[in-house]
Amino acid sequence: MATTAQYAQHPSWQLALAGATAAMIASAALAQDKGTLEPKPLPPLAKPDDPNIPAKELFGRRTTAAPLQARAIGFYAKGCLAGAVAMPINGKTWQVMRLSRHRNWGHPDLVKFLEELSEKAPKVGWRGLLVGDISQARGGPMLTGHASHQVGLDADIWLTPMPERELTRREREEMSATMVVAPSRTDVDPNVWTPAHAAIIKTAASDPKVERIFVNAAIKKALCRATDADRSWLNKVRPMWGHDYHFHIRMQCPAGSADCKPQEPVPAGDGCGKDLDWWFRDAIIKPKPAPPPKDPEAKPKPKPQITMADLPPACRQVLLAP
Repeated sequence: MATTAQYAQHPSWQLALAGATAAMIASAALAQDKGTLEPKPLPPLAKPDDPNIPAKELFGRRTTAAPLQARAIGFYAKGCLAGAVAMPINGKTWQVMRLSRHRNWGHPDLVKFLEELSEKAPKVGWRGLLVGDISQARGGPMLTGHASHQVGLDADIWLTPMPERELTRREREEMSATMVVAPSRTDVDPNVWTPAHAAIIKTAASDPKVERIFVNAAIKKALCRATDADRSWLNKVRPMWGHDYHFHIRMQCPAGSADCKPQEPVPAGDGCGKDLDWWFRDAIIKPKPAPPPKDPEAKPKPKPQITMADLPPACRQVLLAP
């Protein structure tokens, strides 16, 4: 398997880096977009049977789970979810954020894991979880934000501990998570980062059901300074653009989900060597602007949209279930 550093040697990667970095950061920043106190249903589609309609328009309009056996179907960034359950918006050790998005649905195994993780949180100095986006009621592509979170096995956990009181609806829609990356982008902010931040990420990563955890590279750097004798959990914590305010948990394909497509295994080692150093090169932290188009008046080619034909066949049954 090629490493990030090896990919970076290809000219095509280097040419695309500025645009790709900006797009990933913009997508992750959407996690902090404010919600609304008065969510309104989306208008019906004029031609819902049109095969060219983006799948996100179809799944974004399904607000209840498909009453089918619980299954994660397809890949994390190209699939859907049957038999989802909604994570309750309040628990003794968790609270769900951005309720107007209706993205607190997940595979039952993930919801159970999050509830159990929240119970462990106070034992490691983290008061409780503020849960961001999980998935839509039937998974699938989302109208805004994430490329993944499509099969009910991804969840964003804010890098803000749950307060001792129940947040108001306005706070859940409008407050921001905590930015833990220093302005230099080369490390965490020492005025914000605490041992409890590291402890809750370690607790999540240590669970064998977790496939990966995505964080900003500066957070990975801070975690690599851990003095624990057991460093095996660091292997799962992977640097990724834009995860400045939250960490992203990704679960393994669960039992009973034969159509779930797993991700390639993470490389061996703790991930604290040369591959991590790559993320702190000037070209990565301060990418050059994308070159101007040769024809300034030409409209940029729209990015291809995922349609139902691109998703596993079983997703049609999920979409059309009553």
